[in-house]
Amino acid sequence: MAIGVKALHLTIVPHVLAIAGAVMVLVWCIYYRGGLAWESSNKSLIFNIHPVLMLIGFIFLGGEAIMSYKSLPLRKEVKKVIHLVLHAIALILGIIGIYTAFKYHNESSIANLYSLHSWLGIGIIVLYGIQWIYGFLVFFYPGGSTELRSESLPWHVLLGLFVYILAVGNANIGFLEKLTFLESSGLAKYGAEAYLVNFTAIVTIFYGAFVIFTVFSQPPQEDHSYSAI
Repeated sequence: MAIGVKALHLTIVPHVLAIAGAVMVLVWCIYYRGGLAWESSNKSLIFNIHPVLMLIGFIFLGGEAIMSYKSLPLRKEVKKVIHLVLHAIALILGIIGIYTAFKYHNESSIANLYSLHSWLGIGIIVLYGIQWIYGFLVFFYPGGSTELRSESLPWHVLLGLFVYILAVGNANIGFLEKLTFLESSGLAKYGAEAYLVNFTAIVTIFYGAFVIFTVFSQPPQEDHSYSAI
């Protein structure tokens, strides 16, 4: 199944949304929340690394990895490498982002893994890692047989989309959770910061939606080896 829009043209929208979302989360964490720090007496600065890495590094780079394989007018082998490398970077930044949340909790004497957001986050990063390792071994090196790759591809795509949709949804649960904590501590519910967080979440949802749309759009004509889902 494919929608009647060229993938390369469709990706313009999520690229703009990714830039907007990146700027918004940086403004939130740096301007409103005081900045970013790996070590600080103000432990909130350590936490601020978490939303920045999870949104820009994990959600946006992960989305770019998905779209690159469908939209770029390049040889399949080149797109495969780009797809693999972008996903690897997203995975690494996601792991670091999750580590900063644990670091913040541990140094602030806050319990770990008590929320749905944290449970889903661990599950998502584990599934993402398994997906990457399986894809590397079967589709890149050493590479599976033609039959194995043919049978694995639909499941690789579907599982990848499932994990990505979970990641986008969990990112929005994270925005909601953090904003709820802040508002409980006195942040104005109708203030500029609250609106910024909510609109960042909305941009994230639309970005994720357009990533999915791109998967079902028309690949470049030059790529005759690609079969639509």
